[in-house]
Amino acid sequence: MKLRVDRIQFYYEAQKVLDEISFEADEGEFIGLIGPNGSGKTTLLKIIDGVLKPKVGSVYLDCKRISEFDSRELARELAIVPQTAELGFDLKVFDVVMMGRYPYLGRLSIEGELDEERVKFWMKLTNTLHLAERSIKEISGGERQRVLIARALAQEPRILLLDEPTANLDLCYQIEIMNLLKELVEKLGLTIICAIHDLNLAARYSDKIILINDGKIKSVGKPVEVLTEENLREVFKVEAKIEYDRDSRSLTIIPIRTVTQEFEKSKRSIFSKALRKR
Repeated sequence: MKLRVDRIQFYYEAQKVLDEISFEADEGEFIGLIGPNGSGKTTLLKIIDGVLKPKVGSVYLDCKRISEFDSRELARELAIVPQTAELGFDLKVFDVVMMGRYPYLGRLSIEGELDEERVKFWMKLTNTLHLAERSIKEISGGERQRVLIARALAQEPRILLLDEPTANLDLCYQIEIMNLLKELVEKLGLTIICAIHDLNLAARYSDKIILINDGKIKSVGKPVEVLTEENLREVFKVEAKIEYDRDSRSLTIIPIRTVTQEFEKSKRSIFSKALRKR
């Protein structure tokens, strides 16, 4: 299945948040979505998932607009793992993952043996089956994130969207989750679009990177084409050294200094005043 985002424009009231966003994602492709805070990454994921409606442009699955799918049909094609998911009820982990089976159930039908088998399959794959009887509120952040991924996978989508899946996680959990996502792409042929804050993770795991700045696409291509010193300086306001790591066979980005002159000037003034008072 090919995903095509075509000339998307989106506004929050009078403020334009996304401007002429266009790109394609092929089956079995891992796309890293990067950009500064407030650049529009989360909004774009919600538009692709059909939660938000663009003012201009469309999102297509193959040749069909997502607006032409009914909600259950779309949920079988696309699933999203949000950065934060508030679960109002104190549910068992197994029941949380079972929520992902809703596209396959009628309004009045209940889960059957097939649904339980599929939930157990995805929980095994995400290493969460041993948590099945635990409360979702009693597990760690890394475990919770894997549970949310398992819930999305229980929809059995062909495209998986993730919004900062490694945010606020220990390094071990970050690597574990990113390895899992990469395996889903390589072994099951899923298409993944993942908003990633950590540029080193984006460089290591992405087949293609989309760099967004001020609601516009600044650059699209392989990590080596997008993660350049010039782009880091212009978009992230950071001077960085970029090296190739042979062990991980990916780029390594080493920040050196910021290039926000106003902030640096203000900081020097504050330090100067503080030293005079001592």
